[in-house]
Amino acid sequence: MLILGIESSCDETAASVVKDHTQVLSNVISSQVEEHKLYGGVVPEIASRRHCENILPVVQKALADAAVTLNDLDAIAVTYAPGLIGALLVGVNFAKGLAIAAGKSLVPVHHISGHIAANYIAHPELKPPYLCLVVSGGHSHIVEVLSYTQFRVVGRTRDDAAGECFDKCARAMGFPYPGGVHIDQAAQNGDKTAFALPKPKVAGNEYDFSFSGLKTAVINLIHNSKQKSVDINYNDLAACVQNTISEIVTEHTMNAAIALGYDKIAVAGGVSANSGVRKAMADMCAKKGFSLYIPPLSLCGDNAAMIACAGSYNFESGIRAGAELNAYATMSLEENIPPNA
Repeated sequence: MLILGIESSCDETAASVVKDHTQVLSNVISSQVEEHKLYGGVVPEIASRRHCENILPVVQKALADAAVTLNDLDAIAVTYAPGLIGALLVGVNFAKGLAIAAGKSLVPVHHISGHIAANYIAHPELKPPYLCLVVSGGHSHIVEVLSYTQFRVVGRTRDDAAGECFDKCARAMGFPYPGGVHIDQAAQNGDKTAFALPKPKVAGNEYDFSFSGLKTAVINLIHNSKQKSVDINYNDLAACVQNTISEIVTEHTMNAAIALGYDKIAVAGGVSANSGVRKAMADMCAKKGFSLYIPPLSLCGDNAAMIACAGSYNFESGIRAGAELNAYATMSLEENIPPNA
């Protein structure tokens, strides 16, 4: 089985060919990070325009690197939700046109299910059911992975995502975009006990997250210190932010795993590249005797190999979409299949 995956949900234009679910034959990514760095974050209009420019050469390179043609493919998988709507529309419409022209099946993929599937590429032995923590710039979820195509969200953020909190705290500290990696680097030289930061709780679901209060506390701490002309050691503050977020996501995930009876834990999404999160999860899983699965850094961020992998399981399960497939800025993971598929 050969699947071409296309990903354009934010600021990476990506294409990949995957064989038999987990064998990555090519994985091409065109990043816009240097351009968006000028503005301190992703500018949706610019992202959409760059996707339009990049998607054809990126797909062509993915096919060439895999040494396959369109005729060799079984299906074309594409991220249709969630994400920046303009960016998603570029990928969806390109994939629709390509599928029609090549006479291939079109397979819709939910972006979060793609992040989850990155672990199948890195750990082919991993099989559902298990519990997965998905943490990125736009998402913070604790997900029961019931099968390769069925999911139940047991915890989610009520406001900011973990990656968003990292980036906004980093901006307040004066680090360039994307801020999460700079906090990680600074934290290596900081004291994680130097500042007492809040760990917000939310009513109604003990597994849900709230990172807005933590972000606000950091911004206020920096603002108040500047007003009083008090210097802050940003290495220490970065270490405290990283440690606090790591402890929050680890505690909630472990509590959910124990309550729901899971001893297999996976972590996915861009924030799974954070060294503090990786260590906290590894230490706690070792303490509890749980198996832990985390993708390599190359598969933590947005990429098309994870979309092709997830798409291959959707394709195998009979999930298809027609020419009327649309893109959606928001969509629950539990829905998974687009309403017009």
